[in-house]
Amino acid sequence: MSNSPKENLEKLGVKLPTPVAPVANYVPYTKSGSLYSISGQIPLEDGKLPYTGKVGVDISEEDGYKAARLCAINIIAQINNICGGDLGRVRKIIKLGAFVNCADGFGNQPEVVNGASDFMVEVFGDVGKHSRSAVGTNALPRNVSVEIDCLVDIAD
Repeated sequence: MSNSPKENLEKLGVKLPTPVAPVANYVPYTKSGSLYSISGQIPLEDGKLPYTGKVGVDISEEDGYKAARLCAINIIAQINNICGGDLGRVRKIIKLGAFVNCADGFGNQPEVVNGASDFMVEVFGDVGKHSRSAVGTNALPRNVSVEIDCLVDIAD
């Protein structure tokens, strides 16, 4: 992969969507110094939710991975908006906080969340390597399979 996040997205064939506006009483991100906390992003694509239900019951682990990747695309769309289109301003993806809608006994949340983690590294290289949590839960908003938030360091 190239060193440019924009070029990496192009090589991956990913066109960033318009960032989704909040649907409740919150903001898409908050800022403290150079740190931005991106609100949880869901696997929304072209106004549709292609991945709903419990991973391991209603959708496969592989589709859960794809859902997490789509969450990462939506996170990067928010970051791109913050950066005015210059993803080169991203100094570090610090942390991903991931929630996987799954049945009791499902223990492969890390493998599902790798869909987002792998994508961050594909796009940002070493800058995309991050800490994270991968938590299983019994339900998520709109019955989505995955929701992920992000803490990112962005240069002014």
